[in-house]
Amino acid sequence: MSDTSPQSGSPDKEPASEAQAAQDALANTERAELATEPGPAEPKPEPKPSLGRLFLDNLWAANTFTVTLLSLVLAIVVGAVLMIISDPAVLSTYSYITSRPSDAINSSWTLVSEAYANLFKGSIFDPEAFSGWLNGTNGWQAALAPISETLTYAAPLVFTGLSVALAFRGGLFNIGAQGQATIGVIMAALAGFLLPLPPGLHLLVAVLAGALGGAIWGFIPGILKARAGAHEVINTIMLNYVATYFLTWLIVQNGVQDPKRTDAISKAVDTSAQLPRLLGDNLRVHAGILLAVLATWAVAWLLNRSTLGFELRAVGANPDAARTAGISVTRTYILIMVFAGILAGLGGSNMVLGSTASALTPLVVAQVGFDGILVALLGRVKPWGVLLAALLFGALQAGGNRMQSYSGISLELVTVLQALIVIFIAAPALVKAIFQLRAARAARLQTSLAKGW
Repeated sequence: MSDTSPQSGSPDKEPASEAQAAQDALANTERAELATEPGPAEPKPEPKPSLGRLFLDNLWAANTFTVTLLSLVLAIVVGAVLMIISDPAVLSTYSYITSRPSDAINSSWTLVSEAYANLFKGSIFDPEAFSGWLNGTNGWQAALAPISETLTYAAPLVFTGLSVALAFRGGLFNIGAQGQATIGVIMAALAGFLLPLPPGLHLLVAVLAGALGGAIWGFIPGILKARAGAHEVINTIMLNYVATYFLTWLIVQNGVQDPKRTDAISKAVDTSAQLPRLLGDNLRVHAGILLAVLATWAVAWLLNRSTLGFELRAVGANPDAARTAGISVTRTYILIMVFAGILAGLGGSNMVLGSTASALTPLVVAQVGFDGILVALLGRVKPWGVLLAALLFGALQAGGNRMQSYSGISLELVTVLQALIVIFIAAPALVKAIFQLRAARAARLQTSLAKGW
C-alpha cells in the first residue's frame, strides 16, 4: 500500500499542474494583449481661456468700471437727444425726414459734435491752443487753460464729496455739506480779511478757520444724533438754511461789508491769506487741488488703515453688533460728523481763498455742498473714486462754460448730464438690461449698492 500510494497520486497531480500552468499562461497573454491594445480615448482637458478672453469677459460684465463707463455713454446719448429737441432749427429738419433724411442727420450730427467738441476743448485739451503754442501765436498758458479750469472747479468738490462719502461709510447721510461749507467759507473769509498776520501763517490760519467752522456745523447734528437720536438728515437740512441766512445777514454788517459797495459783498480776502496759484497769475488753478489730493489720501488711510476707521466702518455696517463688540457708537457718530464737517469746511474755504472768489457774497458757495452728494455717489463713496468723480464734474462744469459760449447750448444741460450719470450709476440693473451685461456680476453689484456701498 505504501508503495502504490505515491505512484497513484503523482499521475493525478501532474496533469492538473500542467492544465493550471496553461491557463495561467493564457491569462497572462490576454492581459499583455489588452495592455498593448489602445483603450478608449480619455477626454482631453478644456484649454484655459486666454488672457485677452478673460479681459473681454470681465469687461462686459456689470462691474463698477463697466457700469460707470456705460452710464457716461447713456448720459451722453440722452444729452444729444435733448440738444436736438431744444434746437428749433435742427428740429424743423425732422418734419420732412422721410423725403430728405440727410438734412436731419447732418444737422443733428453738426450740432451734437460741435457741442461735445467744445465741452472737451473747454475742459481737457484744445488742439488749436496747443498748435498755437507750438507755432508761437500764443503762450503755454492757453494750452493748459482747459485743464486748469477743470482742476479749479474740482478742488472744492473733492472736499465736499469726501465729506458725504465719509458719513456714508459710517452709516450717516450727511445732507449738510452745503451748510458746513457755508460756515467754512464764512470763517475762512473772516480770518482772511480781519486778522493782520504775515504771509504763510495767515493762509494757514484761514484754512484752519474754515475747517473749524465746518467742524462746529458738523458737531451739532452729530451730538443730536448720538445723544437724542435725532435724524441727521432733518438736522443737516435745517442747518443748511440757518447757515445760508446767517451768511446773508453777516455780509451786510459793519466791519464785514465792503465800505465802498452798497450791495451785499464783504471785504476782499488779503492776498497773504489766498492759496497760491500753481501755474502763474493767468491760470486759476491753485494749491487747493494739492490739498484735495492730500485729503483724499488721508481719508483713505483713515478708513482702511486706522483703528478709528475700522470702528467707523463697523458702526456703519451694523451699529448693534459694533456696540456689542465694545465700540462706542455715540462717540463714533460724533466723530464722523465732525470729520465730515472739517472736510466740507475745507471745501468752502477753497471757494474764497482760492481763485473762484475773493470776498463773501450770498452765492459764494454756489451748490458745492449739494454737488458733493452727487460726487460721492458717483465715486461709490470710496475716497479715490470721489477724487475721480470730482474731476469729471469739474470737467463738465469747465467744458459747459465753453459749450454755452461757442455752441449756444444752455449751461443747465450740463447739470442734466450730471444728474443722468448719477441716475444710471444708481440703477445698475437698468444699465445691465440695456447693454445685456452678465447677470451674476450685476446682481452682486446691485446687492452692494443696496447696502449703501
